[in-house]
Amino acid sequence: MKNIVSWLPSVLWMAVIFYLSSRTGDDVGGWLDEVRRFVPMMESFDWGHFISYFILALTFLWGIRPKRLTFQIQLVVVLLCMLYGVTDEFHQSFVPGRTPDVMDIRNDGIGAALAMLLASLPVCKKRFERRSGAKFY
Repeated sequence: MKNIVSWLPSVLWMAVIFYLSSRTGDDVGGWLDEVRRFVPMMESFDWGHFISYFILALTFLWGIRPKRLTFQIQLVVVLLCMLYGVTDEFHQSFVPGRTPDVMDIRNDGIGAALAMLLASLPVCKKRFERRSGAKFY
């Protein structure tokens, strides 16, 4: 039962991503447009995908609860996020005003990879270890 509960944040966050992907193009704008205005060089970068998959990667790591945070575990987490990103883009192809975009999958991967980089920092490893019961060596 404990293992199932540890995957609950991932499942809930994937549901949030699915819900946001089902919104039309006009519904999605808002605060992300404000971020782009303050950082004009990042105009083509989709902050929504980056943030969403950054969080998803951390929830996947929480669900896996590895004994050690190895490169292989990090790679699996990033690949799982990108796989979900592919299904997300497929889903968007059916939403009016939305189209699938390979650059979104790139942004998903960047978000997931940076989340794994953050999780690799010693202070984050210690915090994760305390909360999850996993031991990183």
